[in-house]
Formats: sequence, C-alpha cells, structure tokens
Amino acid sequence: MAGIYVHIPFCKSRCIYCGFFSTTLLQKRHEYVDAVVEELRQRRTFLVDEPVDTIYFGGGTPSQLPPDELERVLVSIYNIYNVRENAEVTLEGNPDDMTPALLYRLLQMGINRLSMGIQTFDEARLHFLHRRHTATQAIQAVYDAQDAGFSNISIDLMFGFPKQTLDEWKSDVQTALSLQVQHLSAYSLMYEEGTVLERMLTEGCISEVDEEVSLQMYEHLMDALKGAGYEHYELSNFALPSMRSRHNSGYWQGVPYLGVGAGAHSYDGSNRFYHTDSLEQYMDNSCALVTEHLNDHERYDEYVFTSLRTSEGLDLSKLERHFGVLAKKYCLQNAQKHLKAGLLSLTGDTLCLTRRGLFISNEVMSDLMWDD
Repeated sequence: MAGIYVHIPFCKSRCIYCGFFSTTLLQKRHEYVDAVVEELRQRRTFLVDEPVDTIYFGGGTPSQLPPDELERVLVSIYNIYNVRENAEVTLEGNPDDMTPALLYRLLQMGINRLSMGIQTFDEARLHFLHRRHTATQAIQAVYDAQDAGFSNISIDLMFGFPKQTLDEWKSDVQTALSLQVQHLSAYSLMYEEGTVLERMLTEGCISEVDEEVSLQMYEHLMDALKGAGYEHYELSNFALPSMRSRHNSGYWQGVPYLGVGAGAHSYDGSNRFYHTDSLEQYMDNSCALVTEHLNDHERYDEYVFTSLRTSEGLDLSKLERHFGVLAKKYCLQNAQKHLKAGLLSLTGDTLCLTRRGLFISNEVMSDLMWDD
C-alpha cells in the first residue's frame, strides 16, 4: 500500500502561528495545478505500481483551490495511479470555505474525508490567531458537512494559548465532543521559528502558558475523549473505533508515499525526496527534487520516533529484523531508566509510552535515538 500527498500552498491570509509553506498569491492557482498534474505524470513510476490506499490534500488551505482545479488533480491521480476502490481521500479546509454547495461538490468528486482547522471555539483567540472563521461558522460547517453526507470528519484544536485557563480549554473540548465528529487532533500551541507568533513571544508581547497548566489540559483531553469512546491512537490524535486517519497512520508505519507540490516530501521506504519551499521554482520545474539518503542510524531513529508516537508502540522484534541484534540491545539499554521511572512499559517485545511518559515523550524518545 502507498499514499499520495498533494500540497496546496494557497491561503487567503496567513495565521500568526503557521510554519508550513504557504502563499497568498491566489492568482497563481491554475498555473500551479498545471505543474502538479505534470509532476504526477512524470513521477508515475515512483510508487512502483503499489496500490494507493490514501490521498491527502494538505496545505496551506486546499479548500481555497477552485473545485474544478481540485477535481483536475484528483482525476489525474485516478488516471495515472492504481488507486484502491475504497481509498481514503482527505481534504483539509477552513470552516468559512465549507459552504453547502462546495461540500456537495467535494462529495460528488470523491472526497470522502474532511479535516477542518477549527483550532478553538473562543472568538477572542480566533481573532488573536488571525483565523478567518468565527466559532459559529466552525460549528455550522461541521453540521453542513454532516448534512451533505460526510461521515468521516476530523477537526483540529489547539491548547496552551497565552493566559488560557483549564476551564476555557474544557469548554473547547466539550463543544468539540458535542459535534460528534469521527476524529479529533489536538496540539499544544507551538512557537515556530520565523512566525509572527514567535516574534511576539521574543519581543515580550505575550508569554507562554504555564507548563503545569498545559499538562493539565492534555490530561483532561485524554480523559474526556476516552470517556466519549475515542481511541488515543497517536500522541495528538483521537478517533472513534475504525475511524483512524489511514493516511497519517501510514507515515507512522513507514508506508511509502508520493508527495507532490511545492515543499512536499516523498518517501520510498529507504530515502526521502523533497521540493524546496518556492512557488516559482516549483512551477518552473515541478520535478526538481532534493534527495536525502538515510543511513541505517537515521532509519533506526525514525522507526523509534514514529513507533513510540502510536498506541501500538515500538515492536522490538521488528526493530531487530530491520537493524540487527545490536540495535535491539542498544534500544533496551537506553530504555531502562525510563522503564524504572514508569515512563515506558515493556509488554512482551513491545515498548510503549505510559500515560506519564506521554507528557514528556520527546525527552523519552530522544534518549532512545542512536548516539553517533
């Protein structure tokens, strides 16, 4: 199985926290789609005829792409690649773009999963983030998507805003649960280098939320969603039974994927390939790629990092098959202090983060990385 990721970098406006490659040059959309279709054609052999199980339109704001252009990309994928009949086809979108007419059109062209960037239901924080939608529009967009016939809807939330209280976060979680969506992703607010948000922090205009409060928010999130029947299947992702994101799960399981578009990354199972973050360079030569050859230690690190993010954990038998007996021994040796501290658990041949370990997952995982 394989996946296809299509990066749509266009945004009507930029949010202050966004570190992804994006542009507000909406007039370039048609020319950009021409380049994407050409890349899909020229890289037809990249997946070596692997059946395509997932297609994901990410951004940027893919819902800012005119429906005809979006459909042109999707038709090209189906014409060129071996797409499974029951493939998961996801579109990221902003709530204010999700009109009933657009939702119906998306469903008709074969989009069967929506991922909406809601972030918060607090009006003041939406304004702070420079989000274009209101809380009312976000809620209505979910209702409209459900009325249109979508039965696989994911929403994104953020927590840990400056001055945010635990009660305010609880209100966001409760509103999200009331919408009865199938999937929810929740992320602690990050101060990405080069963003407006990071500059505001550096200049002292805002301050980060207290770390203890942030941990309480994460703990409430886990408890509330578990109580509502959601599986906590990855650090930041929760799904109702059988409704996990198949595309993102592919990333964590090391499934090959083709990434097309400016700034997009691809993975063939051994090496990575990526486009630079330049709209003009991409449209001039959509098949100009940078290749990143991964050595055994880098692939080991990636396997450890992605596996421990998931509820399935790190399969030490698989680690041994791929990287040898010494790799397994090295991993177990470095895991000992975290096993003793109750941050990791070992069941059979599987290492997993415990509930306590989830709070400091990066620290635990970095200790298991290969030290050259």
